[in-house]
Amino acid sequence: MSKAQQELKPASQGQPSPKRNWRWVYYVLLFGILAWFLYSPNKEKQIDKKLSYTQFTAYVQNDMVAKIEVSNDCKAEAVIRPQSYVYVFGTQEAGEQVKGKLQTQVPSVEEFSKWIDAQNAERATNKQPAIDVTYKDSHDIWYLLLVNVAPFLLLIVFFMLIGRGAAGVAGGIFGVGKAKAQLFDKDKKDKVTFKDVAGLEGAKEEIQEIVAFLKNPKKYTALGGKIPKGALLVGPPGTGKTLLAKAVAGEADVPFFSMSGSDFVEMFVGVGASRVRDLFRQAKEKAPAIIFIDEIDAIGRARGKNAMTGGNDERESTLNQLLTEMDGFDTSSGVIILAATNRAEILDSALLRAGRFDRQIHVELPDLKERQEIFNVHLKPLKLDETVDVSFLSKQTPGFSGADIANVCNEAALIAARNNHTKVGKQDFMDAVDRIIGGLERKNKIMTEDEKRSIAYHEAGHATISWLLRWGNPLVKVTIVPRGMALGAAWYLPEERQLTNKEHLLDEMCSLLGGRAAEQVFLSQTSTGALNDLERATKQAYAMVAYYGMSEQLKDISFYDSTGQSEYSLHKPYSDKTAETIDQEVHALIEEQMNRAKDILTKNSEGHNALAQLLVEKEVITSDDVERILGPRPWKSRGDEIIEANQNKNDNEENAISMPADGDNAAVSTATDSATAN
Repeated sequence: MSKAQQELKPASQGQPSPKRNWRWVYYVLLFGILAWFLYSPNKEKQIDKKLSYTQFTAYVQNDMVAKIEVSNDCKAEAVIRPQSYVYVFGTQEAGEQVKGKLQTQVPSVEEFSKWIDAQNAERATNKQPAIDVTYKDSHDIWYLLLVNVAPFLLLIVFFMLIGRGAAGVAGGIFGVGKAKAQLFDKDKKDKVTFKDVAGLEGAKEEIQEIVAFLKNPKKYTALGGKIPKGALLVGPPGTGKTLLAKAVAGEADVPFFSMSGSDFVEMFVGVGASRVRDLFRQAKEKAPAIIFIDEIDAIGRARGKNAMTGGNDERESTLNQLLTEMDGFDTSSGVIILAATNRAEILDSALLRAGRFDRQIHVELPDLKERQEIFNVHLKPLKLDETVDVSFLSKQTPGFSGADIANVCNEAALIAARNNHTKVGKQDFMDAVDRIIGGLERKNKIMTEDEKRSIAYHEAGHATISWLLRWGNPLVKVTIVPRGMALGAAWYLPEERQLTNKEHLLDEMCSLLGGRAAEQVFLSQTSTGALNDLERATKQAYAMVAYYGMSEQLKDISFYDSTGQSEYSLHKPYSDKTAETIDQEVHALIEEQMNRAKDILTKNSEGHNALAQLLVEKEVITSDDVERILGPRPWKSRGDEIIEANQNKNDNEENAISMPADGDNAAVSTATDSATAN
């Protein structure tokens, strides 16, 4: 076994077995000592005899008692003279020493004391020895134990509870500052590798280079270069940042320590900084090594932005210690830091500078081709019928992350099982997408005919305008069945593009206002159903004017703050007059697109009304129904263009490799074992 393999063993391997717990032995000894004191065997036979007060005084008067002890609880014990044993306790066996006491309950200690004084006075007159009487404070044995032993037992139990409660922190109260990093073993069977990550080609290339640094550092340092200190994985939730880190753990031949940012936060002061020191100490001992901190924004938030907290709070001290360990006076050679976050804009600038996180790897949402690869992974365990088309599913899920696609596949299987299907079909996947996007259908929602007609005209307005505009998103499906909080919904297929022009935004805004415009043109009314449309259109108009510089009065001016400092400022970056101009430009944009939507609906009123009537009858219509009524769109969607380009590319590659080289038997294989980026 190589040294790297030995280092990658989990903490439970290659180390001595944990010490046995001998605490139960101490408990047994403690209870044994107490039992010995309480119930210690006596070699001498002792017989106690309880008498009435009259009988007791008779024995005293007959001079059978040698000594009397009286306690403050009115109990008296008398020691019998040896010559009186036979009379009091019966026949004495030969050679057996018997000790016995007479016990009684006296009326009161004062009266008994007076009676003893009278007896001693009479015995003094007769020249007889006085009766030896002693008085003592007597307590019950359990009372003595409660007073003397119970406090110590309570202290022992208290410290045991504290130690047991703190054991979950880091192995006990004295290990609260230890890092709870998980050490991954590269030899485990269910490990994740780069082959298991579908899509994310650019991110995988950069992250693979970091692994190559650690596997063969001399190749990169021979020319005087230095290995990067750290890399930050940035991207939306569910895009595969943590999965990439797991792939690094599976591919690397070095120890891989994994912790979450929240693992450093604890209720005790100074614990976070202590855990950072302990984590880097463990990594340095096994260097070269990789440290992965998931959700680093839990401790890496920018300092000094929140006025309600001081500069020495626990989170900031943890961040300061992390900065020192990454690139302080004592640098950590051979240790590379990987971190993941979806809120890079709130991280401290000192954390992002060169020398700490040298690289920022952006893990974006998958495009059309990458979604096809992800679908191919998650469709493997499912039983599919012939209606399922992966390219169609990838086109129907724009903006979906890897985790969303995994959820679609799982939900489709559940829906198929709920409907007693033997295989998962295309309609099951469409129902799954509908449920994830719009929510569960509320078929028991009661609507009047007027409400149903109003919703149908509203949704038909969206469908008509988006179908007829050049840059409008092509329709997929429209429904007036309530889903979630919405009374009606429409699904569109937005084009995936890197740059958005002003014409694109205007067409999208016009489509958003199509529902309200249809209500005004055909029903001569307005309803609250257009709330979400108006909100989105207004935000888009403000972004065009204030951020993108797409207005007539404020050309080429942007008030966008990429640093995120504006949310903590009480002042706007523009004057009141400029704010008034922004409001006027936004109002003009929305009014212009509203009039444009009304004109389009008026010119195509026959087709719109046919769509609305079909919606009232069927409640759900698809793009095929829209194409049958309004005619085919004269523009091909970008999704179709991408798929055709990929197919042509694949056909060209197959033609290029179909002819083997002379004298060689060429064999081509494709690897499809990949898992999605969650």
